[in-house]
This record gives sequence, structure tokens and C-alpha cells, in this order.
Amino acid sequence: MNFHCLNCHSEIDYHITWNSFFFTPKELWLCGKCSSQLHPIAGERCQICSRQLSLLEPQYIKEGICLDCIRWEQDPIHTSVLTQNISIYNYNDFLKEYLARFKYRGDYVLVKAFTQAVQQEIHNLEADLITTIPLSSERLQERGFNQAEALAKESGLTTQQLLVRRHSEKQSKKSRQQRIASEEVFQLPPDLTPDITHKSILIIDDIYTTGTTLRQAAKLLKQAGAGKISSLTIARG
Repeated sequence: MNFHCLNCHSEIDYHITWNSFFFTPKELWLCGKCSSQLHPIAGERCQICSRQLSLLEPQYIKEGICLDCIRWEQDPIHTSVLTQNISIYNYNDFLKEYLARFKYRGDYVLVKAFTQAVQQEIHNLEADLITTIPLSSERLQERGFNQAEALAKESGLTTQQLLVRRHSEKQSKKSRQQRIASEEVFQLPPDLTPDITHKSILIIDDIYTTGTTLRQAAKLLKQAGAGKISSLTIARG
């Protein structure tokens, strides 16, 4: 069998072992060179947002929490709305370009490189319901698919549509300050099902940057009666 890297298209070198004759080999979607450019978040991380603490100066950390999250928790509107975000990789230049091809250039198959990592993380998370950050209808038509839904689907997760997104300017076009100050962009679907009262909910998205998007979604779900809200993202920006 010949497999080619989703990123650089070079042939992937599969090491044949005796187990290969009896078990289906684990799918590899990236070659060694490309996969080595994905940098998993290592060591101690912020207890709320997953930022790798070794990348921060000590003055930006307090009791295992980064300064950004401390500020969020000091905001009475957003205190405790998001219990924890788990991110898998640091958002380096390689991952930035890879995700841009996936999200903005319609290269859907690229998502398969993340499915095994997502499946591994899901085993450590408990949730009654799983949902995804939605796109507006305009953005969905423009891109052809919702990247968060694609990630969940290809990872074998069953999701519920608990949020609807209003059309707004692209988040990627906004500065950090503009994202934080942006108006509410989500609403509940008119026929929200199932009942989310006291339910623990896991939100799937691709990137955690300022945390604004996830907290806006979490706050709305909390207001609708949900219990603990956490999130899982590919990258921590």
C-alpha cells in the first residue's frame, strides 16, 4: 500500500511488522517531516486555557493560571463560564498555514491529520453532550463546510446543534482587542433540543486564540441552564 502525506504529498514510509499481517495498521496522514512540525503542548499548561506555561514569563502566571485567564475570571460577565479548554498543539507557523488550507481553501481531507489526537483526548473528557462552534449561513456557503463539524465528524463524535451564529465580520480579520470587545455572535436555535439543563457540554473548535468565541458560546449555554462547559481545540494560539 502506498500512502502519501496530506501536506507535502511525499510517500509515507510504513514500517512493516508481523502485526501488520494480522491487524490493520494505524493510518498515517502526515510524513515524518511534516508531523514533526506539529508541536504538542508539553509540560505544565494553564489550568483553564491550556497555554503552555513554559512559553510565558513568570510574571504572566499565577498559581498555574495565565494572566489572560485571570483577567477573564475577574470579569463578572465571564467568570466560570468556561471551566477548561484542552488544546492539543501550539499554534506555530506550520499549523497556521495547514489550518488555513483546511479552513479557507476548502481542503477538507486535511482534517484527518488530527482525528487520532482528538480521539485520544476525548477519552480524558466527560460530557453529556458535544457541540461545535457554528458558522453563519453566509460563511458556511462561502467555505463549503464547518471546520469544527468536520473535525468532530471525522473523529467519530456525535454532536448536537446547540448554537446558531449570526453573520459577522471574520474573526481572523479582527485584532485581539476587537475580538474581545465584539458583540454577541451566537443565539440558541428556536427549537433547541435536547434539554441542556444541568448537562455538561463539550464544545469543539479549531483554534483557541483570545478565548472570546468559546466564552461567548459557553455563556449563552450557561444562561440556558447548562452545567459545566469545557472545550477541545486543535491549537492554542
